[in-house]
Amino acid sequence: MNSPSVNQVFRRLFSHETCSKIRYQNQFGPHGSKRLLRPSRYVSTAKSLDDDSTRESNWQQRTDLFPQDKSKDFERYSMVTADMLRSRNERPRRVKMLTRDFIEDSLYNPNYGYFSKQVVIFSPGEPFDFHSMRDELEFNHLLGKRYTEFEDKLDAVAPNDTRQLWHTPTELFRPYYGEAIARYLVENYKLSHHPYHDLIIYELGAGNGTLMLNILDHIRDIYPDVYHRTKFKVIEISSALATLQTSQLSRSASSRGHTNHVEIINKSIFDWDTYVPEQCWVLALEVFDNFAHDSIRYDPFTEEPLQGNVLIDNYGDFYEFYTHEIDPVASRFLRVRSIACSQPFDHPLKASRILRKIKARLPFAANLTVPEYIPTRLMQFFDILHEYFPHHRLLTSDFHSLPDTIKGFNAPVVQTRYQRRVVPVSTPFVQQGYFDILFPTNFEVIEDIYRAMTGKLTKVSTHESFLKRWAYVEDTQTKSGENPLLSWYKNASVMSTV
Repeated sequence: MNSPSVNQVFRRLFSHETCSKIRYQNQFGPHGSKRLLRPSRYVSTAKSLDDDSTRESNWQQRTDLFPQDKSKDFERYSMVTADMLRSRNERPRRVKMLTRDFIEDSLYNPNYGYFSKQVVIFSPGEPFDFHSMRDELEFNHLLGKRYTEFEDKLDAVAPNDTRQLWHTPTELFRPYYGEAIARYLVENYKLSHHPYHDLIIYELGAGNGTLMLNILDHIRDIYPDVYHRTKFKVIEISSALATLQTSQLSRSASSRGHTNHVEIINKSIFDWDTYVPEQCWVLALEVFDNFAHDSIRYDPFTEEPLQGNVLIDNYGDFYEFYTHEIDPVASRFLRVRSIACSQPFDHPLKASRILRKIKARLPFAANLTVPEYIPTRLMQFFDILHEYFPHHRLLTSDFHSLPDTIKGFNAPVVQTRYQRRVVPVSTPFVQQGYFDILFPTNFEVIEDIYRAMTGKLTKVSTHESFLKRWAYVEDTQTKSGENPLLSWYKNASVMSTV
């Protein structure tokens, strides 16, 4: 990642006309942040159709500028999945795969995936003293200063223009954010399970292990009668982060005291095969946004869905295809959503059918709708909760909207960092492992699907209202009365099982 050849690729990328127009983003702001190389080319298999209503519905988009025809390669290349690529050390070529498998492979491949190899999670050092700050602007200034100091120390050891560095509310508002989660867990545990059952907590993707330690510290200090019955289990897909989380437990005398309460399980939640009969809480904080999605386009005349695939040619270039064959996972999601959702939701076919037909017949109009990205991997996560954690209670927080998304419904932000600047791009089909691909979560849709699949009741609230209920908000209030804990992450929501 730090080799001269990689940096040369990035420099050549940004000299391209398309990429030179991309604006660099400030990584700080009230929305927060969790954190090209070639532009994708969109091609689809051709098929002779006599019916004018379906003609060209599986060809390349007419808005594309002379894409190279790869139809023969699409017929010839083998279909692969992300699971089949786990053991590969090199990115695949001369293959085709579903969009969700491409995203899964890009983010989580053990050998070249974004979270496996590239990510560094920012740690600000000592907790911020909000009471001494004049206002939120001063907090932003101090955060930027600590970001620079943090990365300067990393560069002193190993300079890296393409370091993927991002932050979470757990790190920025340590320990107050974790304490709020701890209060929520303990108070609900006391209402339903104490003293007859243990407090069992599973955290998905624990990052630096900060949330785990903040929760355990708070329970030990404030609820000693609950602490001795607390078991904290981390399910972590990244081997590097699992090792870091283990080392955090032995870093100080205080954290070493938690060792007997913690278990680090280094595996993907999607590989989970152990039945958990106990009552437990599952924490999935800023996890849903990086679950792989399928892309679906619709014929504007027949409203028939087509599923997205990507072809990777012999040179490593990407070509997007849409086919009429919908795989069982995506087909099931569309059925479940249709049955479960009680309210209308944004969708490519939501507009008037007459208007769609008129627009489709205009010169240079696209012959398919814009893509819709559907959270098929999230549906599979609900399957695992229902099958293996039947007595769970879920607490999840994620972004309900994101700035600078690519084109489409429920579309992701695709971005990388280069020379300490955030660079968004306009397609998910980019060099695997170098880019974060994060999706917004439509909580109205997801809540209905979760209820239908698990039979459990839920509550959705804003991030701010959840923290007003469970955090000691005076701990993060500045002299001006502004409160970064509440004003940041206004584009996030919280869903909990009740």
